[in-house]
Amino acid sequence: PLFLNQLQKDLEEVKELLTNATRKRVRDVLVAEKQKLELEIKNQPPPKPKDVAEEEKSSLGGYTVKINNYGWDQSDKFVKIYISLNGVQKLPAENVQVNFTERSFDLLVKNLNGKNYTMTFNNLLKPISVEGSSRKIKTDMVLVMCKKKREEKWDCLTQVEKESKEKEKAAYDTTDPSEGLMNILKKMYAEGDDEMKRTINKAWVESREKQYKGDIPMDI
Repeated sequence: PLFLNQLQKDLEEVKELLTNATRKRVRDVLVAEKQKLELEIKNQPPPKPKDVAEEEKSSLGGYTVKINNYGWDQSDKFVKIYISLNGVQKLPAENVQVNFTERSFDLLVKNLNGKNYTMTFNNLLKPISVEGSSRKIKTDMVLVMCKKKREEKWDCLTQVEKESKEKEKAAYDTTDPSEGLMNILKKMYAEGDDEMKRTINKAWVESREKQYKGDIPMDI
């Protein structure tokens, strides 16, 4: 559009000069230039339609914030996700959109206090009914209602949470209590910072020394 703008300005100036030109040679040059410019303007590609999502963002202004905090519970028929957003009840209803699929949903809240808010849940633990799911706008809160396909208890919201819980349970759930403790220490060591690693190493060395001293008869 910027280049097209320049061409149009050039064309206007050529036309203006033509009205004032009296010499045939000058007029011929200006007419040729006018035709050239008109052809160039005609051949300019039409402006591309903006991506709809892009257009929505630019018309909204502000920036997008990812929501990480939520609460949830369930009934026999629904899994309910509670998302706190101050002042959300003041927005037009169409500014709060939720798209559901059988194993996911994403929430978009547009132009709340100059910001857009998004939240996405992929790999829900069990399938949901897209038609039966909905959202409700309450005071300072959005409630997302996911209709369960089957009336059964969900232990958590997503497949990822389930796998992570199972890994932790496997690490701690062992018949030998000392082995369970060892697994916890290993996990703490693997995930800890340098200070944590030093502390665990020190405790390990001291416990080894105590064991060693305990094995040696006192009268030696």
